Amino acid sequence: MAIQWFPGHMYSTQKAITERVKDIDVVIELLDARLPGSSANPMLAELTAGRPTLKVLNKQDLADPARTALWLAHYNALPATRAIPLDASQTTPAQQIVKACHELSPNRGGLAKPMRVLICGIPNVGKSTLINTLTGGRKAKTGDEAGITKLEQRITLADDFYLWDTPGMLWPRIIVPKSGYNLAASGAVGRNAFDEEEVALELLGYLKANYAAGLAARFKLVELDAETMAGMKDEALLDTIGRKRGALLGKGRVNLQKAAEIVMHEFRAGNLGRITLETPEEFAVWLADGQRADAERAAKKAVRKQKGRPKAEAAPAQDD
Repeated sequence: MAIQWFPGHMYSTQKAITERVKDIDVVIELLDARLPGSSANPMLAELTAGRPTLKVLNKQDLADPARTALWLAHYNALPATRAIPLDASQTTPAQQIVKACHELSPNRGGLAKPMRVLICGIPNVGKSTLINTLTGGRKAKTGDEAGITKLEQRITLADDFYLWDTPGMLWPRIIVPKSGYNLAASGAVGRNAFDEEEVALELLGYLKANYAAGLAARFKLVELDAETMAGMKDEALLDTIGRKRGALLGKGRVNLQKAAEIVMHEFRAGNLGRITLETPEEFAVWLADGQRADAERAAKKAVRKQKGRPKAEAAPAQDD
């Protein structure tokens, strides 16, 4: 199942970014450190017209530190780009963010040339929580649900540092299927846009291969070692977890919907350990496959469209 979610207010955000970026010095893109590639908006480079970009890997306290280091190296190797890790609950992130912005745009600063920054990110990535931490108050609404912020707002961090906050935005079509699952697992996609059981199965398939110890510890799967768990079907593992947590229907059947909700809640809360669902190398492969499939889809669509056109009437023969 392809996961897609682009409600109406996201079109408004797309237009607002296009207009606002004309007067912006640095773009901050807040990423989920547990899925840095999947949470990076591919539309943003086009919308922000090549402005210097600060990639902030948020929720780094929930992510695998070794994999976070790989992603920081990956983004810091890109032109006009800086990347830093962050936990939105940190009490003093402003100094780190302000310093990075000045490194990207060293000619801005002071009352005559104040720094103008636009902050973007996918829904539920922690942007509003970060802004409230930066300002020392509750300037932005927060909640564990995608799509809380609906309007653009300007925030003054200092006399010469202006920050524009935008609503969380995905992109009209997600061409990397794995990214759709990872975004749904993280809570970036609205609940009605995906099937919890399908997403939980996809999540378990990755976790059992890469983070089996965390699964076993949290769900008390003492009878399963890493090798045994890796050989299990995802459905059997979800069934086992449901039984361990008492998610049962009549006659001993497992409530798979409830079991799926439990798995995703435990992941989002960080109770399975520090987990990152993708490496730069993995994401590069997924992206290449998605682009190839998308190109094939577009080619087939063009052929169908061409076949559906009525044949042009033959031109009358012309006399010599």
